[in-house]
Amino acid sequence: MFLKLVAVVFVLATTVASEDAVSFTYNGFQSSSHLYLDGGAEFTSYGMLKLTNHTRQQKGHAFFPSPIVFKNTTNGSVSSFSTTFVFAISSEYPNLSGHGIVFVISPTKGLPNSLPSQYLGLFDDTNNGNSGNHVFGVELDTILNTEFDDINDNHVGIDVNGLKSVKSVAAGYYSVGGFKNLSLISGSPMQLWVEYDGPKKQIDVTLAPINIGKPESPLLSLSKDLSPILNNSMYVGFSSSTGSIQSYHYILGWSFKVNGQAQQLAISELPKLPRRGSKEESKVLIVGLPLISLCLLIMVALAVVHVIKRKKFKELLEDWEQDYGPHRFKYKDLSLATKGFRERELLGSGGFGRVYKGVMPISKIEVAVKKVSHESRQGMREFVAEIVSIGRLRHRNLVPLLGYCRRKGELLLVYDYMPNGSLDKYLYNKPRVTLNWSQRFRITKGVASGLLYLHEEWEQVVVHRDIKASNVLLDSELNGRLGDFGLSRLYEHGTDPHTTHVVGTLGYLAPEHTRTGKATTNSDVFAFGAFMLEVVCGRRPIEQVGGSGSEILVDWVYNCWKRGEIVEVRDPNLGTNYKAEEVELVLKLALLCSHSDPLARPSMRQVVQYLERDVPLPDLSLLSLSPTGLTFGLHEDFQDCPMSYPSSMDRPISHTSSIAESLLSGGR
Repeated sequence: MFLKLVAVVFVLATTVASEDAVSFTYNGFQSSSHLYLDGGAEFTSYGMLKLTNHTRQQKGHAFFPSPIVFKNTTNGSVSSFSTTFVFAISSEYPNLSGHGIVFVISPTKGLPNSLPSQYLGLFDDTNNGNSGNHVFGVELDTILNTEFDDINDNHVGIDVNGLKSVKSVAAGYYSVGGFKNLSLISGSPMQLWVEYDGPKKQIDVTLAPINIGKPESPLLSLSKDLSPILNNSMYVGFSSSTGSIQSYHYILGWSFKVNGQAQQLAISELPKLPRRGSKEESKVLIVGLPLISLCLLIMVALAVVHVIKRKKFKELLEDWEQDYGPHRFKYKDLSLATKGFRERELLGSGGFGRVYKGVMPISKIEVAVKKVSHESRQGMREFVAEIVSIGRLRHRNLVPLLGYCRRKGELLLVYDYMPNGSLDKYLYNKPRVTLNWSQRFRITKGVASGLLYLHEEWEQVVVHRDIKASNVLLDSELNGRLGDFGLSRLYEHGTDPHTTHVVGTLGYLAPEHTRTGKATTNSDVFAFGAFMLEVVCGRRPIEQVGGSGSEILVDWVYNCWKRGEIVEVRDPNLGTNYKAEEVELVLKLALLCSHSDPLARPSMRQVVQYLERDVPLPDLSLLSLSPTGLTFGLHEDFQDCPMSYPSSMDRPISHTSSIAESLLSGGR
C-alpha cells in the first residue's frame, strides 16, 4: 500500500511546446523530473522539491532546464504568461525563519555569484539593483531588511532587477469576509498565482491557503511593461536562502504556461509535508513480542533512573508561563547541549553572567546559553514577559533570542550561536585576525540598522542599554549582529520610559542616564557613538595610561579633530588600505552622538542616513563643542569607585554611579 501511495504522489510533469505556447505541470517531483538544481536544492523521498536542506547561510535554485521564449516575434513585446505553485516554509522555531522563496525569471538557470541570507540567492552586494540584470521575481520574504525598504517580515513583493520591491504587501488573501492575514513561516502549504497580461502590461499576484480556491481579487497588482526587463529567451524557476536560522523551503507542485492560463494543480495528488521530526515507521511488531518485553524492562529501569535525576534538572515553571510555549526551553536540554555547562564550553563571562556554547540534543542547532542571576525585586514575571517579547525581534543585524529557562535563582537566555564570536576580540590586545576598513564600515552600518529597527521599526520601542563591541557578534560572513538583550527594556511608542536603576558599562553611559535613571533611545545613541570610536580607533572608551591615569577616547578624538588631524586616530592595524572620507565620516558622527545634550544627538534613523550618505553630515563647528573631560562623582551608594579602570572597562555597572559631565558640552 505504501508503494501505491508513493506512485500516486509521484505524478510526472507534462510538457507541451509549440510555436505559440510552452507549458509544463509538476504535480509532485521525483529524481526524473529533470529540473536544474544547485546549492541545497534536492528532490525528497516524499515527492517534493526542497530548496534548502536545513543548513545555515545556504542558497538553493531550481529551474526548468530549457529556455523559454517570452517575446512576441512580431513586435518584441513580452507575451502573456501565468504560473502557479504550492509552497511551504518550515522552521525549527515557530516565530523565526529565514529568508524566503522567490519565483524568478532569469537570463540564466544558475546564479553562481549570488549570496544567501537577505539576498535570497538572487544577487550580491555588487549587482543588486543593476538594470543589466534582466531579472523579474515575486518574493515571499520572511525577514525585514531595512536596506531593501521591506515593509515587514511577512510580505509578498514584485522585484525587478533588485531586492527593493517595486511593490509589496503583507501576506494574506481576500475573501468574502474581507482581508485575511497569512503567516508565510507557519509551515502550512499555500498556493501562489503569478499572471502577466501582455496586452494590458499588468502583473497580478494572488495568494491563498491550499484548501481554498483561487480568490477573485489578487493580493497585489502592478502596471508594468516587462518588455525592457525580459530578454527574448529566459529561464523560469525558484531561488531560496537561509540565514542564521535553519529553515526548510518546499515546493510541492508547479505549473507554468506562456500565452494561456497555467494548468490547475491536482491538489489532492500533491505530496504531504513531513511531520516535524518524523522518522520511518517503527519495526517493533516485526521483531516480535520478546523484544517488546525486553523494551518494557528497559523502560522501567530508565524510569527509575529518571526519578533519581529529577532533582538534578528541576526547574521553576509557573502557570503563567504556559502562555510562552515555544519560548520556554527545558533545563535538561540546555544542560545536555552544553555538556553540563562545563568550562570547556565557556565562550565568555561578564558582570551579568557566563555564556556557554551548546548543541541542542535533538535538532543539533548550535546555541549560546547565557546564565543570568536575576534580582527578584524587579519582578520575574514582568522580566520574562519582556524577554519573550524581545524573542520576537527579527532583523538580520540582531542576534536572535530564541527563548529562556528558569531554574532556582538563575535565568538562562538562549541565543543563536555566532561562529566568529564578538567584535572586541578583533579590535583589542593584538588580535590574531585584523578586520579591514570595508569590514568595519559594514559592521558599523549593520549595527546602526539593527538599532534603527529596535528604536522605530518594531511594534514597541526597544532600548538596548548595553551597546559595545563585546556585545556585537559576527556571523559566518562577518556581518555585525547586536546581541545580549538581557538588559533591554521595552515601552510603547509615544510614551516615556520608566526610571530604573542605572545599568550599563562605564564609558558608554550617557550623562542624563546616570542622573535620571531613564534609559532612552538617546542614551543608546550615546553608547553607539562610543562604539563607533571603538571600531575606528581599535581602542576602548577608557584606557589606563601610565600607572594610575586614564585616557578618554572621545576626548582624544575631539582634540585631534580640533587640530585638523581626526583621521590620524584610526587604528594603526588598518594600514593604508582605507577610505579617508569614510573614516572621517564615522569619527565625526561619533562625536555628534557623544553630545552632552540628548536632544542634540541624531536619531538612529538620521545616523543610518548619514552613514549611507543619503544626508550630508552637519558641520561640527556649528555645535560649539568643547572638551570638559570626564569626572566620576561619588554617591552614597557608590563609595568605592576608583578613578581609573585598567582592565575592567568592559564590565557592566548596576549600582548608582554617576557621571557629572559629558565629554562634550554646549549646544546649537
